[in-house]
Order: sequence, then structure tokens, then C-alpha cells
Amino acid sequence: MADDEGRRHHFLLVSYGFQSHINPGRVLAHRLARLGGADGSISATLSVPVATYRSMFPSPDAEAAAAEEETTNDGVISYVPYSDGVDDGSMPRDAANRAVRRRATSASLSAVVARLAGRGQPVTCIMCTVVSLPVLDVAREHSIPVAVYWIQTATLLAINYHYFVHGYSELIVPHAADPAHEVRLPGLSRPLQISNIPSYLIDMSGSESAKAFIEVFQEFFQYIVQLQPKVLVTTLDELEPSAVAEMKRHLEVFTIGPMVGSSTETRIHLFKHDSSDKKRYMEWLQGHPEKSVVYVSFGSLSKYTKLQMEEIVGGLRQCGRPYLLVVRRDGLVDDDDESGSLEKNNQSQGMVVDWCSQLEVLSHPAIGCFVSHCGWNSTMEAMLSGVPIIGAPNMFDQPTNVFFIEEEWEVGIRAESNNDGVLMGTELARCVELVMGEGAKAMAIREKAKALKEVAQAAAGIGGAAERNLRDFVKAIPCRN
Repeated sequence: MADDEGRRHHFLLVSYGFQSHINPGRVLAHRLARLGGADGSISATLSVPVATYRSMFPSPDAEAAAAEEETTNDGVISYVPYSDGVDDGSMPRDAANRAVRRRATSASLSAVVARLAGRGQPVTCIMCTVVSLPVLDVAREHSIPVAVYWIQTATLLAINYHYFVHGYSELIVPHAADPAHEVRLPGLSRPLQISNIPSYLIDMSGSESAKAFIEVFQEFFQYIVQLQPKVLVTTLDELEPSAVAEMKRHLEVFTIGPMVGSSTETRIHLFKHDSSDKKRYMEWLQGHPEKSVVYVSFGSLSKYTKLQMEEIVGGLRQCGRPYLLVVRRDGLVDDDDESGSLEKNNQSQGMVVDWCSQLEVLSHPAIGCFVSHCGWNSTMEAMLSGVPIIGAPNMFDQPTNVFFIEEEWEVGIRAESNNDGVLMGTELARCVELVMGEGAKAMAIREKAKALKEVAQAAAGIGGAAERNLRDFVKAIPCRN
């Protein structure tokens, strides 16, 4: 940025240790650093939990390096670990443990900030993926500008903001057990049924995880009102004009989507994925006609029963179409060897893999539709690739995303589960035929997906809306001389 000659920015982006946070975090850090050009006026550091750092940079010295909070560099950005005091990748077990880990994380990140300053690389802005109370603690302690990297939709931001800040919980909580009840919220172009509200806002189970979500989000949004941080949202103005406009009334919002990188960029894989695996499934895809393959993946967090997976495989075989099915070895809750047995039973019709490079798969011309949990990263990758979606939501923001996929953007449909929460094979087969067949509905969905791909690629391209808005964000952050 030539007009900032002699001035320096250093962004410290703090991510949770989830695949769905790390990759968009890495992409944003790279985009920020590259805005600085050859003079290096902008630098970026991605900070991840110690356990994640060890997975990302495996080596005989990885554990020692993480413990010593060393730095790794990929030629564009730096990586540093932070500690939650446990460093085993687990989640807090209760409120007391959550408080202990928060203090440890805050202290660790504070030490990272101090160490970077001591090296002549003071942090000029600290950022977090979605919600992080320790990041806000450190921002206030060091008087550093803070920004929120909201890796979900603007609609989700609006729902959460009004729920926690403006008391709209009173419209939702009393009806949490009535999935058909409709709620109108500011910024939403149409009412939402309770069944399409983010799952953590209607979870009345009283479980520790349910309480944790509400308590953390409540405090976080109170902070947001007080600190008024800048908010980067991984969406496009064209996708959510009403929600974006509504949130710009309350916060300084920058839309920077899609922020998924390109199919040729190196991605971080926390699951087993080597070159031989990739060669096998990419060669398999190469042997199939254009838009003929059903790609099925439910993300990096969802877990499924053996019954559910049997129904999915049965439905895919019923279709008679070739399929690529991703089944993580840790993704089945009641049969430790089920993913292995599925892989052994591969037929010429389908291929089962532990993990894959999703954007490369979606970008392959053989892919005809994507059966997905509809996390926002996966949804954006499908949009950028022009692939129709069959949504099988499970938790968090996924029900809301599926609603917009089907009703607002019309680039896919929702597969309905039965009363026991199981997606039956017959329903999956029906949806696949509805999306990949030659009927009017399938043709309309494919046309919408193609049009949205063009909009997304224009936004993501050089000089596109994502880059322009990211430049505006950088200009709004005070830098050092």
C-alpha cells in the first residue's frame, strides 16, 4: 500500500484449533500480508493452540518448539502457538475449567504480544475467529485495536447480535420446543422458523456445552457493544444485502467473502491426508463424466451413528450414480472400524476416503452435487465452484445456512431427517435425483448455482469486492511508523 510508505501493520489472528477456523484464518492472514506488497508494510501472524501447532508442524522438535512458543514461517505469514494450560486439544469440562483455561490462554497470548513487540514486530491489531474472550482480554490489557473475523454469515451475526444485545431472546426461547414457530428479526428478509435458528440458541437441554455457548456469546457481545470492534464477515453483499445493511447500522462491518482461497493454494489438513490418498481419489474423479459424481462430506466436527452411515451409503447405491464419500475415522460414534470396513467395500460405483482436499474436489468438473452438513466454509466453497447443494444440517449455524441455500439463494435443497433424526437412504436418493436429474427443478438449481459462482468469483478476484473491502479495513486500523 504505497500511500502508507514507511508505516507498518502487524495483524495477530488468533484461531481456535478447528479445521473450520484455521483454514479461513490462514487465508485471511495471507491476504493481509500480500496487500503489503514487496515492501512488507503489512505482516500477519496466525496463532493456534499448542496441540494444533504440533499437528500442523510435526517434527521431532515440534513439542519442544510449541512449549517454547517459537515461530514458524511459510514465506508469507508466521505461526505461533498459544497455550490454554492443558494443551491436549480437549474442550473445557465445566465453567470452572473454562475460567482456568481462559486465564491461561489470555496469559499466553499476552506473552506472545509482548514477545513480538520485543522483536520489533509490535501487534497493531489483534483478531479472533468468531468469538474469543481471551483475545478481548488481551486487546484491553495491551490497548491494541481488536477486530472480529466472523467466519459465518451476516445473517448469523444479525441473529446473535439482536439475541444477545437487543433482547430478541424473548421471542425465541419461549418457543424453542416448537420447530414451526416463526420469528421475525431485524435484517432478515423473511421470517425464520425455530427449526432454522442456530442450534445453540434453542438448546434448552441444560448441558454444559449449551450453557457454555450462551455464557460465552453473552459476554462477547457485551464486549462488542463496549469496544465497537471492526467486524470482517466472510460473505458477499449480493448474498445478504438486508443483513449486511442492518449490521452496518450497529457495527463497522466489512464484507470480505468468499475467503476460501483457491483450489491450487496449500491448505492445512488436521486429518490424515497424504499425496497417495489425493492421487487415488483425483484419478478416480478423472475417470468420470462431467457433473456425474455425488460428493458427500459432513465436515470436520460432525459425528454420525453406524445406522446413519449405513443409510447414507444405501441411499447413494440406490441412486446408481458414482459417489465420493468422506468418512473420518473419528466421525462415527458407535463403531470404531466402520470407516475402514466401508473403504474395504468400495465398489466401482463409489469411493470412500478418510479425508480429502475439498476445494479441489468441488472444483473438479466431474462433481454434480454436494451432500453437505452446510457449514459456512463448505457452503462458500460449493458456491465458488458452482456446485448444487443437498443440505443435511446437524448443528450450530447449519440449519440457518440450509434455509438460505434452499429458500433465498435457490442453489440446493434440504434433505429431511425422520423423527429420530436419521436421514434415510430413500430420502437421500430422492434429493440426489431431484438435484442431478433433468427435471425443471434440477435445471433451475444448476442455473442459479452457475450464476452465483460468477458473482462469487468476481468478488474473490484481483481487485474484486473482497480485496477492496479488505484494503478499506486495513486503512481504518492505526499503524506504526
